[in-house]
Amino acid sequence: MAATDTPARVRAAEAFGREVLPAVSRTFALSVQLLRGELGRSVLCAYLLCRIADTIEDDGHAAPDDKARLLGEFLACLDDAAAADAFPTRVRHIEGDAAHVRLLRSTDLVCVLFRSLPEGSRACVAHWVREMGRGMAAFTLRHPAGLRIQTVEEYREYCYYVAGTVGCMLTELWREHGHVPPARYDALWARCKSFGEALQTVNILKDIAADAERENAIYIPESTLRAHGASQATLLDPACLAANRAAVGDFIALAWTDLDLAFEYLLLLPRRAVSIRAFCVLPMLYAYATLRELSHSDAMLRPGGVVKISRAEVRALMAAGLAALGSNTLLRRLVSSVRTRPFAPFAATASAEQ
Repeated sequence: MAATDTPARVRAAEAFGREVLPAVSRTFALSVQLLRGELGRSVLCAYLLCRIADTIEDDGHAAPDDKARLLGEFLACLDDAAAADAFPTRVRHIEGDAAHVRLLRSTDLVCVLFRSLPEGSRACVAHWVREMGRGMAAFTLRHPAGLRIQTVEEYREYCYYVAGTVGCMLTELWREHGHVPPARYDALWARCKSFGEALQTVNILKDIAADAERENAIYIPESTLRAHGASQATLLDPACLAANRAAVGDFIALAWTDLDLAFEYLLLLPRRAVSIRAFCVLPMLYAYATLRELSHSDAMLRPGGVVKISRAEVRALMAAGLAALGSNTLLRRLVSSVRTRPFAPFAATASAEQ
């Protein structure tokens, strides 16, 4: 830790992280809060560092060279406390979502939290954040006019850097903090990239229009679109809706396969690791429900279109998922139900009472 990392500053850094988390997270906000102790602090910090890298990558106004340079400067903050303290002055020009910009301009505080982590956690988080950041920089430079994924292979590569790395990092943290025995760790490691990448694919599918319009990014590969008689240039063109929907259908099928692999990752987690199971089950259930809705929608291919599940289903899945944590059989039944229809276990009762 740096000499300036007083106990009061570390407490302030953690308080900031927990306060800003719900405003910048999309999938893991509640899940992170379910983890306790040093593991919880490590995952909180790791998540915020990943969001900082993502915010730099998503800046729609910066030149590719500038974004790659800033990503490099950000990664240097992991080793250099002085660089971390100075970094907020380097990103004053970045604009965008207020919460994400606030997090970016508070990188110094997040790095205070990072330096306070146990040595093993710190090494793990630093390794995978660097892997992510370097991959983001490479893709930024590869597509200087805006991200345009060309092939399924390139899509897989991108998802590894921005999400597969997260699955790897989390799995190493589970082991680092003694929640996963060696034999089980090997089985989890074989599936950990799928855990992160599956959730990323669902987010990409539901945000097709938003990503194209706001971030100048198209993730559905040109090769896939052309195979169906479409193209990235006509992705949101109403006249090409049928062809675009067919191409996206290929990726929905891919997402179902990846999500089922991710679910097997969850089932392999030891039942005694209740908080980790809780951490994983909620975003996974939301992903299954969202993918179900995507399977029957084309809203994500219309300008301004949004696909999401209802708040009532979010609440119902939270309750059911946490209640089923200790039983793989119950979790399988829950997922089987969510795949086919909105999960509303109290709907029939409520209807009968009216």
